[in-house]
Amino acid sequence: MKPSLAFDQTTTDRIAALMLAHRLIHSDSIEIQALSGGQSNPTYKIVAGEHQFILRKKPDGPLMPSAHAIEREYRVMQALKKTNVPVPEMSFLYEKNDILGTPFYVMAFLEGRIRYDQTLPDFTVADRTSLYNDMNRVIATLHSVDAESIGLGDYGRPGNYFERQIARWSRQYLADPGQRIPALESLIEILPQHIPPGELHSIVHGDFRLDNLMLDPNLPRVIGVLDWELSTLGHPVADFAYHCMSWHIPPRLWRGIGGLDLKALGIPTEAEYVDLYVQRTGFKDVKTHWNFYMAYNFFRISAILHGIGQRVRQGNAASADAIDMASKAEPLAEMGWQFAQKIVTR
Repeated sequence: MKPSLAFDQTTTDRIAALMLAHRLIHSDSIEIQALSGGQSNPTYKIVAGEHQFILRKKPDGPLMPSAHAIEREYRVMQALKKTNVPVPEMSFLYEKNDILGTPFYVMAFLEGRIRYDQTLPDFTVADRTSLYNDMNRVIATLHSVDAESIGLGDYGRPGNYFERQIARWSRQYLADPGQRIPALESLIEILPQHIPPGELHSIVHGDFRLDNLMLDPNLPRVIGVLDWELSTLGHPVADFAYHCMSWHIPPRLWRGIGGLDLKALGIPTEAEYVDLYVQRTGFKDVKTHWNFYMAYNFFRISAILHGIGQRVRQGNAASADAIDMASKAEPLAEMGWQFAQKIVTR
């Protein structure tokens, strides 16, 4: 069955006119199809003959302050094209509301594979090992980029990253009159008291995980890092530890690899994966404060998922499975509290 078109003909024609003006297409005959996936910024595929593009826009309805910043997504990917971090080619950003009701941008379509199951059941053992190694390479490469040199020196506030992030997600949770999560509230209280000393600083993705990566159609390697909505300048090990939560999350809860026979799968252990990252970045003391980094990230993802629940209640969550996603906030907060207790009892 042919996918239903996303917009009426008048809207589609206006988008085509913009693309013609930017010399992306040679005729005004295009189709725009809604894509599934994502909890935030609605995403669409544009087909123009043999050429394909991706359009991402802010969602309709009331939004939380600073949320859904597609302008930042566009800016960071445009800047990272100058580096070895794989990102799509950006086409243009449209910042007015007169066509789609919110700002949007258009970028190149990457032909490849997106995988959600981190056991990669359709991969060979050797290919799983290669892909995990490449994911590690990509995030280490990102954290090694000199933000100033590519024009992103002002992409985030320097210093006090954990204080600011804990405060941000705590405010979001506390401002929502919905479900209370005791473990999350305990983390809100405990985490500010145990922030590690020192301050590393780099571009961080904010949501680096397998299903935000475009994989080569045939080879076990990453060809594009997607969904940069939560990117900023921040602590690289916090970003890396977020990626490593998968090693603790059981598959029955949410696409994790916790408790599985990793050796049989060809997937490195968390310790092996961390060692690879340290070798590539040269960052010190990563393991010393690992319990804090993990507790912080479980707190953060719990707050984010709790916020998705708020958007469900407001009626502007972009994904059909948003209710299921929001239900994971409490068990993930409880996992974070387990790590936090290890910090307190040290």
